[in-house]
Amino acid sequence: MALTHWGFIYTAATDTGACRTVLVGVRKPEEGIEAVRRLVGEGVQLTELCGGFGPVWAGRIIEAIEGAVPVGTVGYGPEAVDQVHAIFS
Repeated sequence: MALTHWGFIYTAATDTGACRTVLVGVRKPEEGIEAVRRLVGEGVQLTELCGGFGPVWAGRIIEAIEGAVPVGTVGYGPEAVDQVHAIFS
């Protein structure tokens, strides 16, 4: 099965005038480095990465921006591992 449709639920308004949310899609985790550098240059105060990045790419992104902003990651629990693997294999 290939990923064809997904959702992301978050706890901030997309653009209230007081807070703006920017969503960026990349094809491969390595493209996240340039995307996060651009966002930091635009003034983002924190970045969250989808679970597809995993801990290795999250670490590389943190290093690439030299810890300029907090970087968080989405994680999947053991109950979801088989389902996630089926989507991406």
